[in-house]
Amino acid sequence: MQEISTKPYLLRALYEWCTDNGFTPHIAVRVDAATRVPRQFVRNDEIVLNISFEATSQLQMGNEWIEFSARFSGKSHKIEVQVANVLAIYARENGQGMAFPVEQTHSGSELASAPVGARSPERETRQIEEPAGERAESAPKDESQAATDDDDASKSPARSHLKVVK
Repeated sequence: MQEISTKPYLLRALYEWCTDNGFTPHIAVRVDAATRVPRQFVRNDEIVLNISFEATSQLQMGNEWIEFSARFSGKSHKIEVQVANVLAIYARENGQGMAFPVEQTHSGSELASAPVGARSPERETRQIEEPAGERAESAPKDESQAATDDDDASKSPARSHLKVVK
């Protein structure tokens, strides 16, 4: 029997921590062919989603998928995200949370990500620096400075624009 990943359990625990402390939980997601989100809100093959109780309806955080309904520009959308594609979960108010390496999935995705082996294991649990409002809309202004600041960052072009704080 294949061992179940700890990632969905950590996601649910951090979601609960956020809500217990009155914070707004957000997830950063790598978008691929299997991800069901409104494509007009996807930037650099990623999207940040508010998964708070107030922002979602029928939220289900399973071991393989995170599913819920949410409104985007006043229109309801069914959202389906593979747990394997979740890059991070964090509190909007203070940026505290956890980042994850993107796992390879068997969904036939058309978007490639850096292999898990190319990333440092110590990058798996870090505090996220910037607030969610900035994260969804902008990448670092100076990519060369961002690469310098993050010594253990992957140098591949598919690298996430999320910044890891040491």
